[in-house]
Order: sequence, then C-alpha cells, then structure tokens
Amino acid sequence: MAGLREKQKLARRHRILEAATTLFHRDGYDKTRIEDIAELAEVSAGTAYNYYQSKADILIAVVSMEVEETFAAGEKLLASPPSTAAAALNKLIALYYEHSLVYLSKEMWRMAMSFSIQRPQTPFSQRYSELDRLICLQFASLILVLQKSGKIEHSIDHDAMAHVIFNNLNMMFVEFVKSDTMTIQELKTTVRRQITPLAKLMSSE
Repeated sequence: MAGLREKQKLARRHRILEAATTLFHRDGYDKTRIEDIAELAEVSAGTAYNYYQSKADILIAVVSMEVEETFAAGEKLLASPPSTAAAALNKLIALYYEHSLVYLSKEMWRMAMSFSIQRPQTPFSQRYSELDRLICLQFASLILVLQKSGKIEHSIDHDAMAHVIFNNLNMMFVEFVKSDTMTIQELKTTVRRQITPLAKLMSSE
C-alpha cells in the first residue's frame, strides 16, 4: 500500500507540473494562479499547495525536471562520447540547449533567473544553484573521460576548465533568454564557434 500511495503522489506531482507548463506557456507566469493549475491537473487547490507552497516552487520543480532529464541524456553521452574533444563538448552543450525549451519558455527562464538572484537564500535559489553545480560537474566528468581516452591533455585541470566552459555556455544562454528573436540554432552556432578553438587547445591529438 505504501508503494501505491507513493506512485499516486508522484503521478499527482507530475500532473501538476504538466498543467503548470501548459498554463505558463498559454497564459504567462504572472497571470497563472495555483488554483488554475490545480483545476487543469484535476486535483484540489489544497493538494497543489501541499506539494508546492508557491508558483515559484512549481517553477523550480519544472526547472529541475528539465535539467534532470537533460543530465540523464548527458550521462549517456559520457558513456560513449564523440571521437574528438570539440565534438564531444559541443554535443553536450547542444543537448542542454536543445532541451531548454521543452518545458520552459524564455519568459519562464527569465522568471527563474530573476528569483535566483533576488532571493539567494531561499530553497528555490539554492536548488537553482545546485542544478548549475550538477551541470558543471558533468562537464568536468566529460573532460576526465576525454583525458582517459587520450583526447585531452592530462595536464589540463578538468575542474577549472569545466567552470570556464560552463560559465561561457551559461552567459550565452542568458543572452539567448533575454532576446525574443535569437533562435536555438543561432545560440548553438555561436557557442560552437567559441568552444571549438578552446577544445583544440586542450586536445592531445
């Protein structure tokens, strides 16, 4: 019975997040109420508030879902990376960018970024920072994999270089989110042009 209750809770959480993403896209974050989300998810408003105390909590849960799914795809890439350092790094970056708008609109990303800056001590902001840390760690892991396979020089500090790469892709993603006209393809092309020469400098080939 405990296992069944847990599955039911997970199913309700998932319905709430699905409803939230639908309404955030359709009506905008500001105009959407938790009561509207609960109605679309076919749960009571009280149930929705039991799981998420505010819309900000729901938003970070959506961000978490986005990053966790992309992180899982990144782990598969680490298990069998492309044949060159440049291709491997650019592929991992592309995975993050391509998945970034599956659940979240640019407006939703702006809100998430704003909350994380305005309220640095809140659980929302701390979870957002933790997700950034996980992404950076995945780049460090990829560089280690490439070092072990002889594609990147062993003298490279994998942790420091991961931060350099993450800081760049994060900065460019902020520029993308700020722009109403920039496309994902334009973002990927720009960052690929920036990362490729850096990867060649690290390459042992």
